[in-house]
Amino acid sequence: MRRGHAVRASSLRSKAMPKKLSPPKEASGAAREQSVDAIAEKISTAILEHRLAPGTKLGEDRLANIFGTSRAKVREVLARLAHEQIVELVPQRGAHVAKPTIEQARDVFEARRLIEPGVLRRLVGTIDDFKMQRLRRHLELEADARQRNDARAVVRLSGEFHLLLAELAGNSALARTMRELSTLTCLIISLYDAPTATSCRADEHEEIVEAIKRNDAKRAETLMLHHLDHIQESLKLDAGSDEADLESILGA
Repeated sequence: MRRGHAVRASSLRSKAMPKKLSPPKEASGAAREQSVDAIAEKISTAILEHRLAPGTKLGEDRLANIFGTSRAKVREVLARLAHEQIVELVPQRGAHVAKPTIEQARDVFEARRLIEPGVLRRLVGTIDDFKMQRLRRHLELEADARQRNDARAVVRLSGEFHLLLAELAGNSALARTMRELSTLTCLIISLYDAPTATSCRADEHEEIVEAIKRNDAKRAETLMLHHLDHIQESLKLDAGSDEADLESILGA
C-alpha cells in the first residue's frame, strides 16, 4: 500500500510540474529573404508608379520606421536595389533613388533593343492558350487604367507589360534583367519628362500581342523595336538637358 501511495504521489508531482518550454525557433533564411523581398518590391513599385522621384533620399531610420524593421534589414534592401542600379549609395550622403545620366539612359535603350527581340522570339516559340490569356488580361488592365485616368497605374502597367513578356518567355535570367531595365526606364522617363500618353502607347502593346498570337516573331520584333524608338524619342536626351551652359547663361 505504501508503495502504491508513493507511485501515485510521484505521478501527481510530475503532472503538476510545468513542462520545460523549448526556445523559439529562429526565422528561416527563406522567411527573412521574403521580408526583404517585400520591402524591395514596395520601393520598386513606388518608383515604377513615379511616386518616388529620381534623387529622393532613402534614409535608413525613416525606412526602418515605415516598414517596422531593423536598420540592418533596410541596409540589405538598399544594397540589393543598388546592385540593380535602382538606388545609389554614396558615402557620407546615404542612399538615394538613382538619377540615370543621359549616357546611362541611352545605354538602357540600347540594351533593351538587343534583349527584347530575343524575348519575343522565345515567347512566340512557346506561346500557348494560358500565356495568351495572361497577355490579354494585362491589356485589359491597361485599358481600364487609361479609362479611369489612373496615371500611376498606367505607368506601372506599361512597365510590367515588358516584364510579363520576359516572364512568359520562360528564362529567369532574361526576366531578372528586364526587371532592372524596366525600372531604370521608369526613372529615365520620370527624369527626362516623357508624357505618359506617348511614352508607352497602349495600341503598340496590342499590336505586339496580336503578332505573338499569330506566331509572327519577325513582326513582333519589328513592332517592339519601333515601340522602344517611340519611347526614347519622347524623351529629352539631347546633350543640353544634362548640364547647363553657365558661360552662355551668365556671361556678359
